[in-house]
Amino acid sequence: MRQDFRCDCPITSALDIVGDKWMLVIIKQMLLQGIETFKGFTESVEAIASNILATKLKYLEQNGLVEKHDHPSNKKTKLYYLTEKGLALTPVIVELALWSDSNLRDLNPEMQNSEELKAMKQNKSAVIEKLLADYQTKRKTATGA
Repeated sequence: MRQDFRCDCPITSALDIVGDKWMLVIIKQMLLQGIETFKGFTESVEAIASNILATKLKYLEQNGLVEKHDHPSNKKTKLYYLTEKGLALTPVIVELALWSDSNLRDLNPEMQNSEELKAMKQNKSAVIEKLLADYQTKRKTATGA
């Protein structure tokens, strides 16, 4: 699938792929929450509608950020995994979490202050490395790739 980009700006081009309301939420769910099934996404706290989710997952797959596999014990169930291109957004996800914590807490005082966020504040590089290593191991074990 050929992606049409609005212009030649690298930031705008990135936003053409991941800049809508749901894309980074889906990537975050996969990376940080370990969600890998359609049902898992629809039952998450963000409660993405199934028709929107199907469209977004297909779009992420077509643009090489997500890959879809058959579940080993149930061929009707599909498993979704981030590709290396999708995993390359890990530092962006971490930076976005840190930015949100620093700049939006007054607007959303109920925002969680998880152990993961505390770890990001202490050593974001170590958190990024661990997230990448853990996810790559999980994907390799699940897909054999």
